[in-house]
Amino acid sequence: MDPKGKVALVTGGARIGQVVAHSLATRGCNLALVYRSSREAADATARAANSAGVRAITIRADAVDEDQISEAVKETREAFGHIDILLNMASIYLHTPNPNEADWSHNIDANARSAFLFSTNVAPIMKQGGSGGRIINFADWLPASGRPHYRGYVPYYASKAAVLALTESLALELAPEVLVNAVAPGPVLAPPDLTPNENDEVIAATPLRRWGGALEIAKAVLFLVETDFVTGECLRVDGGRHLY
Repeated sequence: MDPKGKVALVTGGARIGQVVAHSLATRGCNLALVYRSSREAADATARAANSAGVRAITIRADAVDEDQISEAVKETREAFGHIDILLNMASIYLHTPNPNEADWSHNIDANARSAFLFSTNVAPIMKQGGSGGRIINFADWLPASGRPHYRGYVPYYASKAAVLALTESLALELAPEVLVNAVAPGPVLAPPDLTPNENDEVIAATPLRRWGGALEIAKAVLFLVETDFVTGECLRVDGGRHLY
């Protein structure tokens, strides 16, 4: 699929999402940017997209509220007439060493249920459009590699493993019109509170010996948008981290 002239609905548009959205905009793709609390980032991304010569709108919606998701999808369709690309980037990453039921529900809802609800709301529109569509979910390099590795992330790990299962099952259900894939980031952006020692540990455990940067995620997304014969796959972008 050529992104030029298409419409992408992007959830979770802060940090990495801004770079991904900008990469789509520079290729002529119109944007609907869904945010919950990061309005400033969404507005900045929309302005940059407008400067690149494409249309962009921002929509406030909670990615775990089914009614708000349905309304955001409806608003996007009314604004552009169609939806061709869905990027389920909205996500949380929480350390829960002693998880309770609330931790479990919070992670599953934010990481897996949100992707399910957006996908099932958007897929019929993609199919009706005649030219098909692309759904790209966001997993994590650890469940994509089949190993938890770090203690204290049970609900998070399970939620991202659910994203992988969702990706495969939706790919089967929505074929041949809609291609569904996932990106599994590894060490892409260093957390702001990372200590020098922790940073050294990450670098030492990554065969490419560096953080990847958000642009590497954008490149992966563009590949999965443009391909016409890849579906049900998860693309790890981790600098070889899974090899250790």
